[in-house]
Amino acid sequence: MLVTEQWLDHQRAKFAPERGTFGAAHLTNYTVDYNVYGSGEPIVLVPGLAGGMGLLGPLAQLLARDFKVITYQLRGEDNCFAVRRPFHLNDLVYDLREFLDVLGVETPTLFGVSFGGAIALEFAARYPGRIGSLIVQGAGSRFQPGLLQQIAGAVLNRFPLPFDSPFVNQFLNLLFGRPEHAGPLLDFVTQQIWSTDQSMMAHRLQLIESFNMCPKLASIRVPSLVLSGSKDVLVPERNLRELCKGLPNGEHVRLPAAGHLAFVTHAEMVSRHVREFLSV
Repeated sequence: MLVTEQWLDHQRAKFAPERGTFGAAHLTNYTVDYNVYGSGEPIVLVPGLAGGMGLLGPLAQLLARDFKVITYQLRGEDNCFAVRRPFHLNDLVYDLREFLDVLGVETPTLFGVSFGGAIALEFAARYPGRIGSLIVQGAGSRFQPGLLQQIAGAVLNRFPLPFDSPFVNQFLNLLFGRPEHAGPLLDFVTQQIWSTDQSMMAHRLQLIESFNMCPKLASIRVPSLVLSGSKDVLVPERNLRELCKGLPNGEHVRLPAAGHLAFVTHAEMVSRHVREFLSV
């Protein structure tokens, strides 16, 4: 299951945007790496719990056909020692605000996936005039830890896990929404997810334990799109309904046969719904 350099070179066109501009911006608390692809109206992609902006490559490549797509690394993605200086979810929201200010990006579409969806929702509530529209996938109104998340948080925080451990395999199956056979897609996802240090994954899980958007959803009045995989077992249906009902100007699209990683496994479908939502 290990990804070789030869395989990555062979798959580069499929999983990484063909053209992009790499940059680094100095923020108050860290130097953020980012990539810009394509041209047009801006979409800022907020990465999830693990995998960083690399895991967003397939979706960025598709969206870059019609939009200017900006991906960036969250605080701690490239420096696991960042956890030595305590930071919270609100700090990641402020990081995003500062990042947009440094780049001079005004009223973009903000698109957050999974953990990044929580950041995007908090950002939209705190800075309502800074975005033109909001998209989230793999997120609900609040964090509701299940047995998997509790075990994952405990294990990730204490034990190094090999790529081929049964726990990792089961965790990936739940992310995909189905057992995924060995092949380029599984190898790509595995390699990207485990590029994030386990201690940082555990810290991010702790950050969203108190996440609850229910009192704030009414303040998000920009056009909003909620995408949900029909096989996403990590977002409880109740929390999904609360999110959709609470957004004053929101719409919901169910993605058939997609799991929590729909933005990777069903990138074509996701990009199509984004285009329709933004009327491209």
